[in-house]
Parts: sequence; C-alpha cells; structure tokens
Amino acid sequence: MAEGFDEEGNARPTGPLTGITVVELAGIGPIPHAGMLLADMGADVICVERAGPPISWVTPTKDVLRRNRRSIVVDLRTPEGVGVVEKLVARADVLLEGHRPGVAERLGIGPERCHELNPALVYGRMTGWGQTGPLAARAGHDIGYVAVTGALTPGPEGTRPFPPANLLGDFGGGATYLVMGVLAALWEAGRSGRGQVVDASIVDGAASLTSILHGLMASDLWTDVRGANRLDGAAPWYDTYATSDGKFVAVGALEPKFYAELLQVLGLEGKVPDRADVSAWPEIRTALTEVFAGQTQSHWTELFMDSDACVAPVLSLTEAREHPHLREREVFIEVGGVSQPAPAPRFSRTPSGTPRAPQDRGAHTREILETFGIAEVDELLRDGIVFETSTETNSPEG
Repeated sequence: MAEGFDEEGNARPTGPLTGITVVELAGIGPIPHAGMLLADMGADVICVERAGPPISWVTPTKDVLRRNRRSIVVDLRTPEGVGVVEKLVARADVLLEGHRPGVAERLGIGPERCHELNPALVYGRMTGWGQTGPLAARAGHDIGYVAVTGALTPGPEGTRPFPPANLLGDFGGGATYLVMGVLAALWEAGRSGRGQVVDASIVDGAASLTSILHGLMASDLWTDVRGANRLDGAAPWYDTYATSDGKFVAVGALEPKFYAELLQVLGLEGKVPDRADVSAWPEIRTALTEVFAGQTQSHWTELFMDSDACVAPVLSLTEAREHPHLREREVFIEVGGVSQPAPAPRFSRTPSGTPRAPQDRGAHTREILETFGIAEVDELLRDGIVFETSTETNSPEG
C-alpha cells in the first residue's frame, strides 16, 4: 500500500502524537472534543462506548467530534466488560473520562485501579464542577458553569446575558484545558515514568479564561457593570452593526490608528467627537449605526478587505466556509460528506493530515480486541460483553 495508508486504503493517523494510545470512555461535550483534538494530532484514540442507546443525539457517522477514532462497545455493567477495559488501559498512555466524581471508581476503573495496572498512565478527568467542592456531585451544563465564573457573555444593563452555545464552557474551558493538562502530564511521565490524575473542570477552565479581565479590574480598567467596558459592547468601536440587508458587521478598531482608519474609510473623519470623551460615545455609536445601515454587508466586506480598520462580516456557519481567507487556508474541509473544521493547530514537520470520517458505534470492536491481544473475542461477542455493528445478532443496542 502507499505510504500513510493501511491495507484497506484508509489514511493512517499522522501528527506529533503518533504512537500515543488514548482510551476514551465515551461521553458528551468536552470528552469527545478532547479525544478529537488528541486524535487529530496523531494519537490512536479508542472510544469505549457503553452498551444500549447512544448517549449523543448526533448521528454517529455524522458526528464530527467522533472523527479519527476506533470504536468498541463494552457492557461496563459486567465484570467481564470491566476486564476488557482494564486490558486496554494496561497498554494505553492516556485515559479520558467525564463521569461525575466517584462513578469511575464504582465501575472499577478509577485512578487507583488503573494505576495498579499501568503506573505510567495519565488519567484525564473532565467534570463541570471538579472532583472536589460542595457542588462536585451535582448535575450541570455549560451555561451554569460559565455563569458562576463571571464568564457568561455580558450585555447592556436591562438585557439578558447571551449564552455562547457550548463554546466557552464545554470546549474552551473544558476540553482545551483537559488536553493541555494531559499533554503536560504526558511530558512529565516520559521523564519520571509515573502517571498522574489530571483534574480538569469547566469552572476552573472558564475562570482561567477570564484572567485578563481580573487584571483589567485590578488596574481600574474594567468594571462589573454589564455592558460598560471597552470589550463588552460599551465602546462603539468594538461592537456589531446592522447592514441594509439585515446582516451584521463586527468592528474591532481598538487602537487609535485603526480607529482613525475606520473613520477615514467611512467618511466620518472630523465629523464625530473625540472618542476619549466617554460622554460622546452615544453620538459616535449613532453615527456608525447610520453609516453601516446604509449599505449591504457585502459592500462593507469588500470596502474593508484591504484595510486595517478591523471590520469583518458576521457570518453564519455555512457562510464561513466560503470566506476567501478561510477557504484559501482550508480552515474547513469535507470528510465523509460532512463539512467541518480542519485539524488545528498546524505543524510544519509532523502535520496532522486529513481526518478519517467517524464510524458507527462498535465498528472496530473485533479489531481493537485482537490488536490488544484479547483472545476470547468470539466468546465476548456471544455473551454480550462487547458488541459490534457488523453483525445482525450482536449490536450496540443490545
């Protein structure tokens, strides 16, 4: 076969983490995103999925977060199923789990047991509230975690805070910090030979993302009054404006030279008050509102294309794929008929390569068991301990 492809013609994982094995206990939100990031960088990520109905409402073969994985379905309610996972863990470098505190221990695959099997294992734990604290055992979702950290997107007084989908909590404060912790622990384990537990929580990560705001507050450059700060919509030169076709443009002309260019391009130079006078901000906003409302989004996009005024169109997910800059850099690619973001970041010597399309649950059950030297594959399938999608008599829905 050609270099970089297996015997079936599928692209082999490439990237700086090639050779790292990750066991991912299937979850939703930050856990699959963390697994995707590690897999995109070349790690062999084995997703251990629970028996029964899927836990995600996204079709498995269309779920971008599942790309680049091998999937095995195991009944963890049985000692034999736990034994299968133990055999995977014994040869893995990383385990990812996103259960509430104590659940993995009750299943028999908590950190203590896993480190008995594999002292060098990096055990990555992802929760909303963390492993400790009065709310550790409570249920929650992204919006609540970012709410208590002060990170929920603010708005002007009298308006409701706007939830930024799950981008800020689950993926920004959650998966990103989990992956950062796992990579740091892997680096250390390579020198000490000892693994450790990475306790990543969304509240920790989301709070960390607000570090710049705490520094600004300490310098009297930020206030807790909603919508009264330069970066939360109070400043007219850092906001969004409607265009004549019902769309929007984003303006981020923070620095004086960029603001001067903004006024010059809009024909407002010398026609609005000095922006250093905060009391003049409403007048400046009115002027910007009126000008932007006079033309379409495409007009402003073209006009500011070669400008440093920091003006950009506000695009939908579909429109973003066709933005000329993003298209030139191939920020979005198509895998398995699904448009999706390409792996990030980019590496000069060990590039990540094109992701493999997500497969159905249990598509690699037999392959994984055989790879890990588990001999009793047929018996495990027959007894309903593991499941594969390639047979009619034994399926993940069992």
